[in-house]
Parts: sequence; structure tokens; C-alpha cells
Amino acid sequence: MSKRLFAMTLALLFTLTAPLVAADKKAATKNEDADKAPRLTLVEPVHDAGTVAKGEKVTWTWEIKNTGQSDLEILSAKPVCGCTVADFDKVIKPGATGKVTAHVDTTNFAGPITKSVTLETNDPVAPTAQVTLSALVKPYVEAYPAGYVRFNMLQGEAQSQMVTLYSEETEPFEIVKVDSPQDWIRVDTTKIEKTEDRVAAGTKDQQQYNLKVTVGCPDTKLGPIAEKVHIVTNSKHQPDYYVSVSGVVRPTFRIEPTGVNFGEVAPTDSAATRTITVKSNDLRAPETFVVTKAESGVAGVMAEVKPTANKGEYEITLQVAKDAKPGPVDGTVTIFTSDKMKPTVTVPVKGMVKTAGAPVSGTAK
Repeated sequence: MSKRLFAMTLALLFTLTAPLVAADKKAATKNEDADKAPRLTLVEPVHDAGTVAKGEKVTWTWEIKNTGQSDLEILSAKPVCGCTVADFDKVIKPGATGKVTAHVDTTNFAGPITKSVTLETNDPVAPTAQVTLSALVKPYVEAYPAGYVRFNMLQGEAQSQMVTLYSEETEPFEIVKVDSPQDWIRVDTTKIEKTEDRVAAGTKDQQQYNLKVTVGCPDTKLGPIAEKVHIVTNSKHQPDYYVSVSGVVRPTFRIEPTGVNFGEVAPTDSAATRTITVKSNDLRAPETFVVTKAESGVAGVMAEVKPTANKGEYEITLQVAKDAKPGPVDGTVTIFTSDKMKPTVTVPVKGMVKTAGAPVSGTAK
């Protein structure tokens, strides 16, 4: 009886201690694997570049040490906000040092900036890490009220805007030359001679310049404007300054719709009458735009012009003539205007004239 009790006690003891033994073995294996794992160590995770001139390209390289027992893999180096471009060593051997390099273009920044790169690695303890580059961006050459001009204009017209260029340098400030990216963007520079005309910015008694930016000519293309005027100065810290020129060039008038399709109609159908609207895009003086006449080049289709109640807006009514012969309609209507850029415009007209009372193609008789 005592032997049986002893055996039962041993079995119970084994049942209770087996999980603990297995856990100890698992922990030991885990610790052994951890000892063999790579280890990412940042020598200087945050670097302060100090004061830099606006427009300067700031570059810094961080050292990444592998203090583990196996290869450290940098899987990715992701710049935050897309403001930095990173180059990095993908594999760092045990005991070796790798590098991560970031480039920051300060052209669009002013004041304190902080840019980071997030590293993803195979380090089981620190799968992600971050390195940071900070700086104080100082504009040594700047424009007032801003370093950009915007235009909303009609094709063929010219508009001008003024900005003042000033400097934070101690040496006498001068504009060396101006490079315009397009023939239809002109920049005239003038030294400010009178003290009362100066802006309250920049080094005291330093030379300032007025920049008159003029956009527009008969050859200016329709669509968005996105250009930069390059101002070259004698500034030792920031010799290059760019004035952004943006906006849009719109057509002088618009037509809706730009094409007419009568479909299959009889002269007596309501669909045999269509309307084209022509409207000036000039918000300041729309009444100066006039539609003088409309001529139909389509057999069997008449065109009539009349002004609407809105200034600078006209309706052209197209009507299938009552005596129009059955058959295809294919041609254009020419609209004559007072616009200097586009005095005439053609609108395509299509359709099919059927006999009055005839069923539409594809329907039962």
C-alpha cells in the first residue's frame, strides 16, 4: 500500500513540475536567441545643425552601431512629411557601424525646423527607431509682403504686382541679375531711394528693391501658372532668391455647350430647337463683350442671336427649319464676337432630320 502511495505521489509531483521545467527550457532558449540577436544603438539620435541660411541644403549622417551578435538589417528609412531624403546601409555586421544620411532642402522653410527619419530594423527589442535633424532657418534675403505673386487673369491681358526685396546682410545689398522663366513674365527692379518708401524689415539702412512682376501678353497660354523667377544677389549667405508666380489664365469668354447634337428629330419636335450660351469671363467689365452675329453653315438649321438679361451674355438659338429635308445634319455654326483674342468661334452641329410623324429608329410601327 505504501508503494502504491509513493508511486502516486511521484506521478503527481511530475505532473506539477513538468510545465515549470518546460517553461524554464523555453526561457533559456529565448534568452539564448536574444543573446544572438542584432542590437541597434544610436550614437547621436538628435543632431542640431544650428543656424542655416534659407535655401541651403542641410546634410547630416547618423552613425548606427550593431552591438548584437548577428547582422542588423535596416529594412527601411522613412522620412517624415516627405521633407527629407534618406540613404542608409541596409546590413550592419556585428560590432560594425553603419550610416543613415538625410538631406533637407530649406528653400520653403523659415524659423526652427525639425525633420526626422524613422528606421525599421530586425532588432527584436527595438524594431523601430528615429533619428532627428533640427535647425534654425534664417532668411538673409526676403520679400515683402511675401515671396510669391498670384494672378487670375484673362488671356491677352497683362497684370502687375509689386514685392519689395530686402536683406539681413551687413554688406551693401545688390541685385546682380534677374532670370525670368518665360517671355510673358517680366520683372522690373527699382532701388528704393526714399526712406519713407522702405519696408520695416531687414538690416537698418540696407538697400531695398521694388520688384514689379508683370504677367501676360497675346501669346500667353491658357491654363494654370506655376513658375519661379530667379533673383541673383550679392548676398554671401543666400545669393539665390526665387519669387513664385502662380495663378491661372482664363479664356475671355466661354461657350456652353461646345457642341450640339439634335439626335433624330422632326422639324416639328421640341428637340428641334437647341440653345447655345456665350458668356464673357470679364468680371470687371462684362458689358464690353458683344456677340455680333451667328451664321449657320448647316443646311436646314437656322441660327439667331439675342442678349440675355445678364451683361456680356448671349443666347444663340439653333432651329431645324420646317422645310428641312430628311437626312443627316453635319456642319458648324460660326459665332462672331467683339473679342480681340478670338473674334470667331465655330460650334459643331450634328443630328438626323426625319419626316414629321415618322417613328424613331428601332421603335415599332
